[in-house]
Amino acid sequence: MIVVSPITLEGHGVRLEPLTAAHASDLTHAASDGKLWELWFTSVPSPENVEAYIATALAGQDAGHMLPWVVRDLAIDRIVGSTRYHDIVPAINRVEIGWTWYAASMQRSHVNSACKLLLLTHAFDDLGCDVVGLRTDNFNFRSQKAIEGIGAKRDGVIRHHAARIDGTVRDSVMFSILKTEWPDVRRHLTLRLARARP
Repeated sequence: MIVVSPITLEGHGVRLEPLTAAHASDLTHAASDGKLWELWFTSVPSPENVEAYIATALAGQDAGHMLPWVVRDLAIDRIVGSTRYHDIVPAINRVEIGWTWYAASMQRSHVNSACKLLLLTHAFDDLGCDVVGLRTDNFNFRSQKAIEGIGAKRDGVIRHHAARIDGTVRDSVMFSILKTEWPDVRRHLTLRLARARP
């Protein structure tokens, strides 16, 4: 059975640091790069909601079903987004990766591939997960493409599944990576990063 606890993960030009209340200003700055909270199908907090966003993540960590990080780009030494494990189910060795967002200037850079490689490596190699899930809003086509791009398989769609931050209800597109698929996914992400970074 997996045991999840806060940990710093570093490599490939990024560092995932355990989220704390002290990161509120950094996350506000990152989200302001592109006014990401205006995308109604994402979970990016607006400036006035960052503290509540962090409090919810830390409450989930205390309850044992979330493990949140901030994402630091080491080249510029700045927090550029956030990600987390969620829906952690130790009894079946499953975590999901989600609540992921990056400053607009970091999108389509090496950052997402680097973060996913760190998170998947920790999940499969350190924690002993049998499966890692990912999900996104059915209208977040960029996110769906990015998830498929790392090698996750599309499981299907759960209709009328979760509330959006604007109060509407979304369908969730579900993806997963099995432990048996992890070696190929790792090889793919490692090659992608080698080609993306000088």
